[in-house]
Amino acid sequence: MSGAQIAVVMGVAGSGKTTVGRLLAKRLGVAYAEADDFHPAANIAKMAAGRPLSDADRVPWLAAIAGWMSAHAGVGGVVTCSALRRGYRDRLRAATPAWFLHLAGDRALIASRVGAREDHFMPAALVDSQFATLEPLQPDEPGLVVDAALAPMDIVETAWAALCGPREGALR
Repeated sequence: MSGAQIAVVMGVAGSGKTTVGRLLAKRLGVAYAEADDFHPAANIAKMAAGRPLSDADRVPWLAAIAGWMSAHAGVGGVVTCSALRRGYRDRLRAATPAWFLHLAGDRALIASRVGAREDHFMPAALVDSQFATLEPLQPDEPGLVVDAALAPMDIVETAWAALCGPREGALR
């Protein structure tokens, strides 16, 4: 990846951000960070109790992710972040230039994936709030929208093709 670029794997809970993010970081040879690791304990407790986060709840979380992005701007990196609203993505881009990989899936697929999780704090009851909050990636935002139903390696290869220029590993 080129010096200042960070890839953010975004989408609603259950879209495959963690799986794709880890694979993409490995493919690109850069650091990886999981957005859930940046949540304050109060946010995790709130979501685990089935209550969606407010914009105010997300402020410290987004600031922590933006800090990680800034720290990795010189070497590149991949971070997951739901980045559901345009304003959240704008906040992240204010920290450093970023490219977004939006994993878009239909409600049935996402609800099925979230419902099948056994080791995650996000309950299936919050899927509707995730979709209600989602403002899809817009054409003027740097990035790509892909179908979350695709195999993870197919998504990674699609992202790789979009990210990499003429020489292997060079971010466009």
